[in-house]
Amino acid sequence: MSGPLPRPLPRPLPHDALTLDAIRTCLEGVIPGTIATADAVGTPNVSQLSQVHYVDPGHIALSYQFFNKTRANILANPDAQLEVIDPATGAQYRLRLAYLRTETEGPLFESMKAKLSGIASHVGMAEVFRLRGADLFRVVAIEAVPGGAPLPAPVRPRSLLSAVRRACEGLRGAADLSDLLDRAVAALRDLFGVEHALILLPDAASGRLFTVAALGYEASGRGSGIGWEVAPGDGVIGVAARERVPIRITHMTTDVAYSMAMREGTAAGIAHEIPFPGLDRPHSQLAVPILASSGACGDLAGVLFVESAQEMRFTYDDEDALATLAAQLGALMRGLPPAHGAEAEEMPAPAVAPPAVGTPITVRHYAGDDSVFLDHDYLIKGVAGAILWKLVRDHTALGRTDFTNRELRLAPDIPLPDFAENLEARLILLQRRLADRCGCLRIEKTGRGRFRLLVEKPLRLEEMQ
Repeated sequence: MSGPLPRPLPRPLPHDALTLDAIRTCLEGVIPGTIATADAVGTPNVSQLSQVHYVDPGHIALSYQFFNKTRANILANPDAQLEVIDPATGAQYRLRLAYLRTETEGPLFESMKAKLSGIASHVGMAEVFRLRGADLFRVVAIEAVPGGAPLPAPVRPRSLLSAVRRACEGLRGAADLSDLLDRAVAALRDLFGVEHALILLPDAASGRLFTVAALGYEASGRGSGIGWEVAPGDGVIGVAARERVPIRITHMTTDVAYSMAMREGTAAGIAHEIPFPGLDRPHSQLAVPILASSGACGDLAGVLFVESAQEMRFTYDDEDALATLAAQLGALMRGLPPAHGAEAEEMPAPAVAPPAVGTPITVRHYAGDDSVFLDHDYLIKGVAGAILWKLVRDHTALGRTDFTNRELRLAPDIPLPDFAENLEARLILLQRRLADRCGCLRIEKTGRGRFRLLVEKPLRLEEMQ
């Protein structure tokens, strides 16, 4: 069962009262929480929890994994007390809770399920920790547990609030989608200290997401990751896309539902997929949906994904910061001027390319999925593959090098949905994929709605069925 959260508390907490936001570090799962419940006649029971999940300033969710005494007590008596510990300072807090309902599907359930999979793998309980539901509670009151002297809070390596502000300022003024993506990747690296990241955009025709920007994977031996695809619901990226909610894992998981297994193609046939470029043993992952409109039901414009070999690298605060950055990206994607215009897209004067020299390159096209291979190495497929095939055919037959976005949109042999941004995104994908995998074929922008195909070696075209 799922639905909108209930209204906040009828009376605001005093201005000096502890808030859930102030103690979120206690909810990261480093130290298990302890819950006290009582049955209908008042007999108490105390047990530990695998996960306490922050929902919003007035609510938390607890993992429901077994029908045990705690579960029975909650159903009979909705009042409970929870004790949590700050793993950095040792400070302890006691929360009074009121049970509301249990959710067994939807964004909250999926967020908790993903995080629990990492916790379970970390403590060697992957076969035992299976989330059956997310128990939603209202936080009635919070108090500090007296006794002892907490340690000083650690100094954060960077101010995330400052990073968000500077990143959002840097995104404004982007000339086009390609420039916007480059600025976002630079902000992740320079302002947030992220070492590995992907930005994926959705394909309206197939429903899959494809990578158009990447950071930190060049030395992986599997390429930069440009062009890698994922289906909604597949791994942390696919679940974030499907549920329109951030999915964060703080410890390496062995759960295949959230692990991003490398795609190496099939041994029996020709590989038509780009392998996942990610870390072999990531210990922290965070995928944040990029929405083209506000709210959880907004149109999906993409997914921002970051990962690290360090455990607990991404906290609730990192999630908030990157969600804000993703929201800015979504707003700017929606408001960017199109990279084409009526005046700019007049057909250029015919240009004849000088003859290329050197050993010919075989460009092989498979009509079934518009996949393109260069000298037997897979390059691209789908709309981007159809675009490249048209470009090399026109170049080989007519000697053309200059093209416009308009003619691609009107070309009957390119399966382009009726979305201008789909064409621009696919051109960005093709341009970056060629730069990543091929030095003899390149695409460069020559003006608004114009681009040029640069061919440095002779092409031998082969059409396959």
